[in-house]
Formats: sequence, C-alpha cells, structure tokens
Amino acid sequence: MDEATNLAEETFCAALPMAPEERRAYLDQTCADNPTLRAKVERMLSRHAKADTFFQSSRPGIDVVQLAEELGSETLKDATLVSDDEVERQIGPYKLTERLGEGGCAVVYLAEQEKPVRRQVAFKLIKLGMDTKSFIARFNAERQALAMMDHPNIARMLDAGATEKGRPYFVMELVRGTKITAFCDANNYDLRQRLELFINVCHGIQHAHQKGIIHRDVKPSNVLVTLIDGVPVPKVIDFGIAKAISGEQLTDLTVFTAHEHFVGTPAYMSPEQAEMSSLGIDTRSDVYSLGVLLYELLTGKTPFDQKELLHAGLEGMRRKLRDEEPLRPSARLDGLQPEELTQTAARRRVEPGRLKLVLRGDLGWIVMKALEKDRSRRYQTAIGLGIDVQHYLNHEPVVARPPSRLYRFQKLVRRNRAVFISIAAVSLALIAGFGTSTWLFFKEREARREAQKGRENEALLRRQAEAQAVIAKASSLTDKYQYAEADKLVGSLPSSDTAMAGAAVFRPLGDWAAVQGNWRRATEFYSNLVPLDLFKNLDPTTTDYTKYVVVLMEMGDRPAYETLRDDFIRQFGKTTDPNVAERIIKNSLLIPPNASRLATLAPLAEVAAKSVYPPKAASGNWPLPWRNMTLALMEYRRGNYAEAVNWGNRCLSAKPDSLDVTCVTTVRAILAMAHYQLGQADQARLELAKSRELIEERSKTAFVIYQDGHGMWFDWFFGRILEREAAAMITTPAPTTK
Repeated sequence: MDEATNLAEETFCAALPMAPEERRAYLDQTCADNPTLRAKVERMLSRHAKADTFFQSSRPGIDVVQLAEELGSETLKDATLVSDDEVERQIGPYKLTERLGEGGCAVVYLAEQEKPVRRQVAFKLIKLGMDTKSFIARFNAERQALAMMDHPNIARMLDAGATEKGRPYFVMELVRGTKITAFCDANNYDLRQRLELFINVCHGIQHAHQKGIIHRDVKPSNVLVTLIDGVPVPKVIDFGIAKAISGEQLTDLTVFTAHEHFVGTPAYMSPEQAEMSSLGIDTRSDVYSLGVLLYELLTGKTPFDQKELLHAGLEGMRRKLRDEEPLRPSARLDGLQPEELTQTAARRRVEPGRLKLVLRGDLGWIVMKALEKDRSRRYQTAIGLGIDVQHYLNHEPVVARPPSRLYRFQKLVRRNRAVFISIAAVSLALIAGFGTSTWLFFKEREARREAQKGRENEALLRRQAEAQAVIAKASSLTDKYQYAEADKLVGSLPSSDTAMAGAAVFRPLGDWAAVQGNWRRATEFYSNLVPLDLFKNLDPTTTDYTKYVVVLMEMGDRPAYETLRDDFIRQFGKTTDPNVAERIIKNSLLIPPNASRLATLAPLAEVAAKSVYPPKAASGNWPLPWRNMTLALMEYRRGNYAEAVNWGNRCLSAKPDSLDVTCVTTVRAILAMAHYQLGQADQARLELAKSRELIEERSKTAFVIYQDGHGMWFDWFFGRILEREAAAMITTPAPTTK
C-alpha cells in the first residue's frame, strides 16, 4: 500500500467519529495543501455512511451488487451477500446483542459469553472494509497493548481471535461507566474526591508505562468511572493509538503514521506530540495529557479550547500548543461569566472565591508543572504526578512548589544590574556602620525564641500527660466490656495523640467496631495496631492481620487490602513456620491474585503441605484442617481444581473434635467453586448450599469479640467473603439441604 493511501486511511479514521462541523474544520487544516487527499477522504466518508445504511437494513429485493457498484467499494462487493449483523451475530462462544459504539475502524458490541462461564463482555470487532494492512496493524497493536496489562484501573482484555471470515476481534471486560468529568459533575464531587479518582488514573497510566506502552490519547472520554460494590473506580480504555516505547513491539505489522499527521486529540495533546519532531514522544507526553485532565477536573475547562485549536489550522494549532503558555487554573476561572463560575464551583461543593484561592496555591502549581512546554521540567512519571497530588491531600510539601524568593530575586537583579550595583555599594556602607547593633538584635531575638520553645515543650508534655490519662481510662473501660464509652474517649483525642493508645486499646475496640459492622472505624483501629505488631516482630498468627484483611474486604477497600497483603509477604515470605505460612497464604488469597503473586506464595504452600504429610488424624490436632483448607484455596487459585477438591475433602475428613465449624463453612465455599469449574454443577450447588446454611444459622445470633463456642467472628466473615464469591459464580438457585 502506497503512502498516499495510508495517509488517506489515517485521515479517514481520525475524522469519522467527529461531529460534522468539527470534521469540516479538521479537514480544512489537515488537507489545506492537498485537495486530492481531501477529495479521497470525503469519498470514503460518503461511502461509509451509505455502507452503514446498507448493513443496518434488511430491505427485501435489494440488488446488493448494484449497490456495491454505486458505492465503488470492492470490499463491499465481497461482503454484500448477507447482512453484517446476520453473519456476525454468533462468533465462537460470544453472542453479540447490542452495539455500544464505534470508531473509525472498529465497532464495540455488548456480547454474552456462553462458555466456559456466562458473563457479559465488550466485544471489539474490526469493520468490514477496514481490514487493510494499516488498520489491522493498529488493531493488533491495541490488542497486544491490552494483553500486556493487568491493573484495576485499566480495562482488561479477556480474549482475542478472528471470525470465520478473518476479521480480527478482541474481548474486554464490560465497563459500564461514565467519562470521569461527567461522573464528577453529575455527583457534585468535591476537590478531594476528584483528586482521589485522578490519583487512581495516574496509577493506571503508570502501569501502562511500566509495560512499555504510551497511551497517546488520555482524555475524559477514555477514562470511564464505574461503580464496583458501590466504590467508584476509574478505568482507562481505548489504547487504539497507543505506542510502544523503544525496544518494545506491539505487532509484527507496521503501524504507519504519516509525516505531519496528528495522532491524538488536540486539546489534550502535548507540544512534542503536536510538533512531531525528530525527538519523538515518550511517557512524559501522557503526563502532559494527565495535566490537561486534572486542569479540566478542577476548572471544567481545558487549557486550550478544542474548537479554537481546530479553527487555527494545522500550523496555527502547533504554534499555539508549542509557544503559548496556558492560563493558570485560577486565571481560567477569572475569565468565566459569573453564572458559569457559580455553577462550576457548585459542582465542586465550594464557594467561587474559595475555589479560586485553592487553585492559586499548591494545586495550581501541580497542574502547571504537568503542563510545562519543556518536558524535562514536567513530572518525569505519571506516578510522580499522582504522588504530588497525594502530598497535597496529605497537607505535605509538594515538588511543584512555586519558585523560591531567592530565585525571584536573582531574576530581578539580572533585569536591573546597574541599579543593584549602586544599591550594593550603599548597603555595604550601612552594614559596616550598623554591624554591632544588628548582631545584638539577633542575639536578643534568639533568646526570645529559646524562651518560646521552652513554653511550647512544657505545653506538649502537659497535653501528652492528659492524653495518657484518657487512654488509661479507655483501657480500663475495655476491660469492663464498656466499648462504646471507651471508643468515645479515644475519639475525643487529637489525631496526633491517638497513636499513644497502643494495642491494649486498639485491639478490643477494633474487634468491637467490626462485630458492629462499623468497618471504617474498625479499619482506623487496625491500621494503628498492625504497625505496632510489626514493630514488635509479631508473626501473623496474632490474628490481627486476618482481622484487618477481613475488615478491608468487607469495607470494599481493595487497594488497601492489596497493599497490606504485599506487606505481609515482604515481612514473612521466607518463613519456615507452617503456622505462619498457612496464615499468609490464606490472607493473601481472598481475591484472585496474578501469576506473579501466586509464584511468590508457592514456597509457603510447600512449607504448609510438608507439615501435613503423612496425614495426622490424632484427636485435638486442630491446625491440620485449617492447613488443608488453606491448601485447597491455594490450589483453586492456581487453577488446579481437582487438587483443590482433594485438599478440601481431606479437611472435612478430620475428626470432629479438631474441626471448627468456621473451617467447614469456608472449605465448602471453596469446594463449591472448584466443582463448578470442573463442570460438576450439581455438586457445586450442594456444597454452596451447605456453606450458606451454616452462615445463615450463625447469623441468627449477634457476633461477639471473643470465642463463644461458635467460632471467632473474623473466621465467619472470612468464610462469608468466599461464600459470596461462590454464589456470584454459581448463578442458578441452590438446592435445599437438611
């Protein structure tokens, strides 16, 4: 395929999703010096519109060959024997049910996957007539980019292949979400909530960069926010124009980008991406786009208006992006009409004056550092930008702080060199005359500071003594089971003094909050307790770790759970104690881990397995059933379902006096999922029903923070989490058991 044809295809793909007015402006500036290119692209757009009408209709008696000749497309002639929808309705295990959207080269459908599991997915299929070398290369590049990534803030690819006619496709997780700016505005998110979402987007983009992928089109419509268990989670989508960093390869085919041809969205495009210079682009181009996204989340506007950029023409657009400094976020607000400013501030739940004030501070400097024209002055990584935003939320110093007074003074001196030489001469004379009096002044000021410091230390010691008295009273109340009163006392302490409470207060109050279902309060206590355990070098058998992971999962804070899990493994991953190994494995597998995490846990599984060979059936040997249950969970997460069933049955075969009912509840949930994966649906439903029956029976009475003959509360919640996972997998009603 020659260069002219490639350029026409690239321009067609870029123009197709645009609105008519925006498309005309785009073609005006892209094809200004090439009328032949414009005529060819307009013919392709006209044919595409007619082809869409044809494929979406089923009019009887239509002469498809004649229509193909009218459209002038050889590809259409080959494809017009039957309707596109009729041919492609069932592709392998996927049944296409609804068109969700389309771009220049591909269509995205809602599809039902029928096997090996039933679920809804997003199915992206290259269009008929678009299966040229250039489009297939870009499509395969997107597939490869998605296949390389596994991150909660990036839409995952689940499958890929080609139809019987050779049209490539890939299958993604279905993200039912709203673009991030619209989601924040619709829910009136305040600045903190918007920034917390943005930090997660930075984590997703950083993961792509670590995999060697530059997105090149970070913008609100490519960042969707979906709700997972009621928690908003941003998902980065559409790696259709992603670029591999030097040394990586996304496809064996060549992805062609014509010289001086834009790839991306102008309003979110970095200067170097618009310039298409010999230096090329790197991950810092995505950092610039993240800066534009942050700017829009804060002000409701982009630094440069999209319509103005398009109307400026190709060279005008490049010059604007390259040379013009964007307005600071606070100055952008100054240009809004009063009604628009009031509405923008209301959507962020802040007064207009307060919003301007906030954006003049550190937050404004963070945005402007991300938007630096010189990429060496930007944040060098996406995670660096996210960390600085987190520093702002934590009221910590930020990297993007304003220039120092010394820096501004040096600039002033350089602009007024002659004046400052004269001032310096006079100043030297004054300094010589008043040197002694100045020295005495500073000595007196130092004495005043020392006196003030002494008063402050005295006040600190007094406050700490008062806090110790409150903590001692709270500890006494927990000894008397008066947890509500103790919690109220601890809550009255300043946050800086809370850490003084110690394990004697944190542990019982954390347990009490958890059995009340107050997960957030329980998390506050355990987040203070676990670092104390680490400081004392206590191993995971203290059960504080199990309580903490259970509480985090019940609260739906998956990122915090994953961080805690990784801390466990770093601290105790080389243990040879089977009790410690069993607890680490169990606590690390409440959610499906990736292959790397499973490999890290494999040596611990060997330690636990060796401790149960040969099988020990001695009465009262209570750790063995728990280890068998944990090994069943490990084999299930590995995908060894038959081996998981084997370990689960060994657990249930233990003597009754060594088998805890919470262990039985948990292992039956694991058996239910393993049997289901083996295709044994009836046995799976039976095991699930038994697990659910035990949980429902236990739920009839209130949980307590101590052993009451019915198992510990956190072991019940652990089993309940896995039972919910099994129930979500086994969708048909379970049989009634007695």
